[in-house]
Amino acid sequence: MFIGPVFTRQAAIAPRRAWFFTARTVFVAALFGLVLTSWQLLVGSQRVENLGDLAWFGAAVTQILAPLQLAVAMPFAALLVASAVAMEKDRKTLILLLMTNLSNAELVLGKLLAGMLTIVMIVLAALPLLMILMLLGGVSTGQILRIEAVTLASALVAGSLGSTIALWREKTFQALAITTLVLVLWLVGWELVGSGVIGDELFGIPVASWSTAMSPWQAIQAAAQPVFVGGSAEPWFESVTWYLISAITAAVLLNFVAIVMVRVWNPSREARPVGAKERDAAERGKQSTAVGETSVNIHSAGGKVRPVWDNPILWREICTWAYGRKILLVRLGYWVVFGLCAVSVAHSVDELGSRTSGLSPAAQAVTALLVVSLILLNAAAVTSLTNERDGRALDLLLVTDLSPKEIVYGKLGGAIYNAKEMVLLPIVLLAYLWYAQTISTWQAVFFLGGWLVMSAFAAVLGLHAGITYANSRTAIATSIGTLLFLFLGVATCMRIMLAFSSSFQSQLTAFLGFIAGGSVGLFVVLGWRNPSAAIGLASLLAPFATFFAITSYLLGDYDYVFYVTVAMYGFATAAMLVPAVSEFDVALGRTLMKEE
Repeated sequence: MFIGPVFTRQAAIAPRRAWFFTARTVFVAALFGLVLTSWQLLVGSQRVENLGDLAWFGAAVTQILAPLQLAVAMPFAALLVASAVAMEKDRKTLILLLMTNLSNAELVLGKLLAGMLTIVMIVLAALPLLMILMLLGGVSTGQILRIEAVTLASALVAGSLGSTIALWREKTFQALAITTLVLVLWLVGWELVGSGVIGDELFGIPVASWSTAMSPWQAIQAAAQPVFVGGSAEPWFESVTWYLISAITAAVLLNFVAIVMVRVWNPSREARPVGAKERDAAERGKQSTAVGETSVNIHSAGGKVRPVWDNPILWREICTWAYGRKILLVRLGYWVVFGLCAVSVAHSVDELGSRTSGLSPAAQAVTALLVVSLILLNAAAVTSLTNERDGRALDLLLVTDLSPKEIVYGKLGGAIYNAKEMVLLPIVLLAYLWYAQTISTWQAVFFLGGWLVMSAFAAVLGLHAGITYANSRTAIATSIGTLLFLFLGVATCMRIMLAFSSSFQSQLTAFLGFIAGGSVGLFVVLGWRNPSAAIGLASLLAPFATFFAITSYLLGDYDYVFYVTVAMYGFATAAMLVPAVSEFDVALGRTLMKEE
């Protein structure tokens, strides 16, 4: 094929894997379950008497499913492509690809499209379901096609961004973190522009038009709206069209940079051989005995000897550059995101507690900061173990006298330390909201307790996935994907509740199928390989507890939200952490035969 053998191989072997079919089947089934849940809520809250009611339902459901599809396609496209490239680097197989006669374009575009193959398939698989909704009325063929076009274009940009950054950076966590931060900056930045922070116009064009033409979130909202042909608003000149142009242009530029620089960035400086002078000195094993003479001792790293702590894993994670020196770039990017969110909160802090149909800009900024913080903390935890596995260092750790407790707690403490800004800065924003008297003291206490529990859950979830799954790409996708689906599930449930009914207490029956599916999915992800009674119980109860927390939040019972969140996710954290420490070999799949 014209793209090259990298994509050709992926296209040939992907249909042989069960996951290729399972992913799109589960995705379409989940969307169909949301449609049925919405229908049950509609029938339970009001009577459907004419075609207009059906048309309103079709339009409302489409405007719920379109952003959800985008929220799945964009982060997973970036995640899968970045992790695929990073895995090649960690296993030192990218160097082998560079030694072949593959052109730069075949290598870059092949890895990009191979990583996006699953995402493209699940988006196309959802197209028939959206077409079925069109039969209800209220939705046109043009709207469906615009939704699919915006989703695929956004996924292409996200995948191109993940590929370019992963080819540039050496460490997996750096690639994932920088990709996530750039995506968040992209979304939050244009949301701030659209909210009027810089004024009502930019270069003579309304900021709302700029936001729709540059932001995927605003573009998908506009794509789901009907377009009336005629007058001065022809479809070709609408903002959605300009978004498609800007997205495709950004993808082309990102891939052009990656194609030009792929052999400049790789192999990295760490993988390049030393110079001739240093190599000759290393071969002779010269000792630096003469005054002013510099040589290399091949039996030591040289320099000042530093004392190592009782837990050498934790010492390495904290006192060395285990995550690479460019971790400073990740921290700088997070500070930029924090600054933008803080500006948004300060700009609209008075609207934070208002009861409107949607979240205020301040609440959206706080939510975005919390979500990206948990994702980065989770990524740090899962990559801390997958990097050891890909670098063949995990087996060396297992044959030492290190105890499972030292390995697990060392990796966990190192991940939290290296992502400490992601844990502490949201608390700083909380302190500002409390100081501004936007939230009460008890609300601040509830927020702080819930935030610390969710941070521990995100870190332990990453470590659990890194231990359970031998394939690094699967471990990363499972870990971050579980968090993303948790956030998307909560957001979707809240949006459906607000759209179709105001009687939140009586909606458990309608959401029962959705909750049961979430329980099964959570158990498959967390406990299918290494089942335990505690993980099974946590998987069963977590969706019910989350639903109760959502309804309590909508009813204003914030204390119930705190109690349920701390109890449920604290128990889930312990259910994953205890087996990792007490049954480390079982969790890794390295059980030993007992001597009889």
